Amino acid sequence: MSETPRTPGNADVPAATDTPPGIDTRVPHSARIWNHWLGGKDNYPVDREAGEAFRALYPEIVEIARYSRVFLGRAMRYLVEDAGIRQFLDIGTGLPAVETTHQLAQRLAPEARVVYVDNDPLVLAHARALLVGTPEGATDYVDADLRDPDHILKAATGTLDLSRPVGVMLMGVMGHVPDDDEALAIVRHLMAALPSGSHLTLYDGTDVGEAAHAAQDDYNEGGAVPYILRSRERLARFFDGLELVEPGLVSLPRWRPEIAEPEERGEMNAAGAVARKP
Repeated sequence: MSETPRTPGNADVPAATDTPPGIDTRVPHSARIWNHWLGGKDNYPVDREAGEAFRALYPEIVEIARYSRVFLGRAMRYLVEDAGIRQFLDIGTGLPAVETTHQLAQRLAPEARVVYVDNDPLVLAHARALLVGTPEGATDYVDADLRDPDHILKAATGTLDLSRPVGVMLMGVMGHVPDDDEALAIVRHLMAALPSGSHLTLYDGTDVGEAAHAAQDDYNEGGAVPYILRSRERLARFFDGLELVEPGLVSLPRWRPEIAEPEERGEMNAAGAVARKP
């Protein structure tokens, strides 16, 4: 990544049939499967097959995918409008299908600065073409692995001022780190490097119900990077030492629903929270 902030240009978006180098289209990938569940086009037959097999065992997954974006929108509104955050580090970006972190942030605060992190070649190819921010702000991407927080933080300094509060977004990605100690160490390392007033926004799948377990086990045996489901209690440990924003760690539809919205879906097998570093 360059030493100075930059905004990706308006290059042509690569179609799924134009496979960027480094992509194995024989193996399903979670970012592309998620893109399929959200109605996107940036996926391959192997991803659609895996996604449909998962949905056959666990139809709720499509609703979880949708509510993950609803949660992102609500969290971003809180972070920008109430917490005054203007810098965001979104780790595990995935593929654009609906509104993204920088679009949500810069609509509310055009000067907001966003760094995306992912290590999937297709995600990065699309990032170069689609992650175009406002002239007042900045949008960048980092090719890095979730398990290397030192590299992520160092690379992010090209765009973000880590002496000022940052909103760290870990949206549905910590399940890819199956060992609890390693997963907790990653999150704590990231938050330890940031000043008071920084926020952590995190959600992941929860291990409620046999259907969810059956679908996840089948997916994990299909050759993709495994993803594990954690209990609500295990997810809560990611927020140790931080101040949870009301209503705390809850099922995604229950996190600050809009008053004008119709009655929300209740519990689902995904929970999230926003928390402040004191």
